[in-house]
Amino acid sequence: MSLLARRLAGIVPLLLIVSLVVFCLSLLIPGDPAVAVLGQNATDEQLAAVRAELGLDQPVLVRYVSWLGDVVQGDFGSSLFTGYPVKSALADRFAVTASLVGLGVVVSVIIGVCLGAVAGYRKGSAFDRIAMTGASAGVAIPNFWLGAMFILVFGIKFEWLPATGYEPLSSGLWQWASHLVLPVVALASSGAAEIARQMRASMADTVDADFIRTVRAKGMGELSVALKHGLKNAMVPVVTVAGMLITRIFGASIVIEQVFDMKGIGSLSVEAVQKRDVPVLQGIVLIVTVAVVLCNTAVDMSYSYFRPQIRMTEGAS
Repeated sequence: MSLLARRLAGIVPLLLIVSLVVFCLSLLIPGDPAVAVLGQNATDEQLAAVRAELGLDQPVLVRYVSWLGDVVQGDFGSSLFTGYPVKSALADRFAVTASLVGLGVVVSVIIGVCLGAVAGYRKGSAFDRIAMTGASAGVAIPNFWLGAMFILVFGIKFEWLPATGYEPLSSGLWQWASHLVLPVVALASSGAAEIARQMRASMADTVDADFIRTVRAKGMGELSVALKHGLKNAMVPVVTVAGMLITRIFGASIVIEQVFDMKGIGSLSVEAVQKRDVPVLQGIVLIVTVAVVLCNTAVDMSYSYFRPQIRMTEGAS
């Protein structure tokens, strides 16, 4: 518990730095938000009134402190164009992106770990060569191209699955899942391939270790050796890759949402960039960054499970 408390305490200054970076980056967006709202034909008096309403006439530090205070209370502001609260806009789109990214990470890890573990344990076999060839192809093929091919083949030609759109879970489990199969597989393809390659290398090194020879000499079955000793010890570098994969899947989901016409946070961010809707962009970047930080903290904590000596070392420090 003390290790968890230290990790959570370390998040607080990190989140403050993240909030400052997010706010400062929004200042670098080209164009004047007041001009974006009123248009090029607005008078100086109208622009000055909008700037005062948005607080743009105040010093940057004052604006940051005011914005951070609102964010801490759950108020991300409102869209410059629709007046719709950013928090509500994010809530409306959150389920789509959460389903897509969450399932993308899960599918990537499951497929990658299974393929890589078997390939590494049976290195040099036909399965190893086939799996690593497929993994190389998965890394090379762009997610958006694969998604487009899925739409053409499985959505339009054979009509096995819906080609585009999203259905909430409240519409039924099958409706929800059927709309996610193609985009999730397209999104997870490169991640699964990368994890499989890392898992294969890690497992291949682990099965050659002295302690594996020892447990085999004691008469333990091959399945127990692979699962109880080989897989657990080979997972640490794979977990590291999975942690970095979360960020990339968040980024790739923006393109996948456009390909499959899914109205998630990714499509909302594209709309906000095109309109220079600064409050919406700030809310999206902050929420996604916080989610990634929390996920990576969970990954960091998982090291102590796969390698108990890590927990013992940190607990003693």
